[in-house]
Order: sequence, then structure tokens, then C-alpha cells
Amino acid sequence: MMKDEVLAANAAFYRAFERKDIEIMSAVWSQGTGSFCIHPGSNILRGWKEIRTSWEQIFKNTAYIEINTDIIATEITDNIAYVVLRENVFQVVGGRRLEAQSTATNIFQFLGGKWYLIHHHGSPILR
Repeated sequence: MMKDEVLAANAAFYRAFERKDIEIMSAVWSQGTGSFCIHPGSNILRGWKEIRTSWEQIFKNTAYIEINTDIIATEITDNIAYVVLRENVFQVVGGRRLEAQSTATNIFQFLGGKWYLIHHHGSPILR
């Protein structure tokens, strides 16, 4: 049952990403300063304020995005869970169609009865 909740939180993250919806994204992420986000090829972002700004920029600069995920592993211990997966990304940026694959780790923390994303790290798979 807990695994289903973690996978639902993970799915909500990708739904927010695809819909470019900052409000849904805000509901998925922990608002604390202990959250981290590492977008492929970029610096480490710390705390929701920095992370939110990065998502706003991505959403603004991306005309269309579709992400299909292949879950590789899900592990849960007490109030921490992580999902390791492959992201198959199709997007339109600046009129160009781009396809890419990334490996990602999403770490969730159980806070106040809900799983919140506290760490997202995406790493491109180089062909």
C-alpha cells in the first residue's frame, strides 16, 4: 500500500512536469530548505524557492513535453522512499523536436501523512 502511494506521488511529479503546472509541482515538492534538484547538466538547486524558479523557467521555455517512465526500482524505509527510473523524454523547444533519455532518482519523504518529493536528480544517457 505504501508503495502505491509513493508511485502515485512520483506519477504526480511527472504529470505536473508534462502539464507545465507550477501549482501541481508545488503540491508535490516539500517546501523546505532541505530539498534538492539536479536537472541534467545543471548545478545543484537547494530549497523550494530555487527549485520553483527553475521549473518556472523550464515551463516557460518548453512548448511541449511528454515523459514516459520505466521504473527500475522502488525502495521504502520508514519515512523515506526512492524511485529509480528511466525517463523517455520528447519535447519541443524553440521549434525543435528533441528526444532524450535520462536516468533519474526521485527521493520522497513522508511528512504529515503525505509523500513529498525532496530530491530529484536527472542524468542524461549519452548515446
